[in-house]
Amino acid sequence: MGAETKADGGGGNPADPAEGADPRRWKALWVTLVAGFMSLLDVTIVAVALPSMQRDLHASAPAIQWVVSGYALAFALVLVTAGRVGDAIGRRRIFLLALTAFVVCSAAAGAAPSIELLVVARLAQGVAAGCLAPQNSALIQQMFRGAERGRAFGLFGATVGVSSAVGPVVGGLILKLADGPQGWRWIFYVNVPVGALALVLGLRLLPQLAPGRRERLDLPGVALLGSGVLAVMLPLVLAESRGVRRLWWLFLVGAALLAAFTRWERRVAAHGGQPLLDPELVTATRGYAAGAAIATLYFVGFSGVWLVFALYFQNGQGYSPLRSGLAVTPFALGSALAAVVAGRLVERLGRLLTVCGLTAVALGLGAAVLSLRLAPADLAVWLAAPALFVGGLGSGCVISPNVTMTLRDVPVRMAGAAGGALQTGQRLGGAVGTAALPGLFYLLLGAGAHDYRSAVAVAVGCGIVPVLGALALAVHDWLRDRRERRDPCPPEVSHSHGHPGQG
Repeated sequence: MGAETKADGGGGNPADPAEGADPRRWKALWVTLVAGFMSLLDVTIVAVALPSMQRDLHASAPAIQWVVSGYALAFALVLVTAGRVGDAIGRRRIFLLALTAFVVCSAAAGAAPSIELLVVARLAQGVAAGCLAPQNSALIQQMFRGAERGRAFGLFGATVGVSSAVGPVVGGLILKLADGPQGWRWIFYVNVPVGALALVLGLRLLPQLAPGRRERLDLPGVALLGSGVLAVMLPLVLAESRGVRRLWWLFLVGAALLAAFTRWERRVAAHGGQPLLDPELVTATRGYAAGAAIATLYFVGFSGVWLVFALYFQNGQGYSPLRSGLAVTPFALGSALAAVVAGRLVERLGRLLTVCGLTAVALGLGAAVLSLRLAPADLAVWLAAPALFVGGLGSGCVISPNVTMTLRDVPVRMAGAAGGALQTGQRLGGAVGTAALPGLFYLLLGAGAHDYRSAVAVAVGCGIVPVLGALALAVHDWLRDRRERRDPCPPEVSHSHGHPGQG
């Protein structure tokens, strides 16, 4: 199967992680992280510029909503398929093509003369971002082994966490620097020089390992999965225009299509074919099912609370977009600091690190909410800052270690599809959170005579609930690992090559 087959497997040799490794792998990692940061940042950075876009382009509220929701929808739709294509024909090739498309679409979005062309450019940009994302995690598995892989995923996790949290800050800063009626266009133009530099460096630094043997793409699987994800996400991304109420029946259609996708993939695998998403990832790859479920639940709360905070600070407290973003910056700082350190600790602590991280997130967000609800308004944001920093430290111990433990035992030949499926779960969780929590916030405002402090407390409090659900799953997985260490037995899974926390 070529050079990549040699790299196949999960954990590699921790004692000699760099054996046969590309000496430029760390520089290549930074190229993929910059590209990943841009694509994830564009999920949230645009939100602060929507009012000026709507005004300059004379757009309706439903049309301007598609600038954000269309990108998120297109992003999620292609993740698994793009990961599988990268596995089959080469991650470097797909990464460079997708990065080129992302830069071109960013320029087109910035130059769009009408709302219709802006939405089209954003949809295409979302497809390009969805093709980029699974190549990032797959290239990490391709380039790194052993303890180095944990450190690389630590940086990857920091990128995911920080890009999601700092979007409003970066967007507000760009709007302040590019002051004027057309300043919003620099939200998109800023990607062009950064992306072009990453493209040049990617051509020089990314490894040219041969892909596996060429296989026919599972087109029925692509159609079933894409249709199922579309049906589930469409009502959520249209939530602000009453999409959930009007299109609730699509949830049932989506569930049926995803069930059919699961049955089809099992059938393809049973007949010796190559499924789009191998069922063994869930049934026979240690840590994958638990990690994917933890990530999905965590992103329900993690993604939704930032929109609620933005609505509270901007509408309830009269903050500017930049000041609103700065108010939650302690979380982003804590997440970045902890994620890098957690990447080094995951081999030693394993799932316990995720348990501690989720506990800190729940406690930090809870304390921040109490500060905003009970403290005097002029002091509340300052009292909430340390709590948000603690929550950020916890988040840094959740995202990157969970990615490491979810993907470390996935064979490299499946790395793209596995990473795409993991991120699809995150995007679905994020869509649920960003639809449900702001919706609840507005509902409480309507019922409580514009009591913003009560609304933010209840909405963020509900966002903590899925975090606690992820914590329960992490505790269960951690206790299972402890039992297995006390009573070691031959592995029952075909892809088990060790596990974090098993010394």
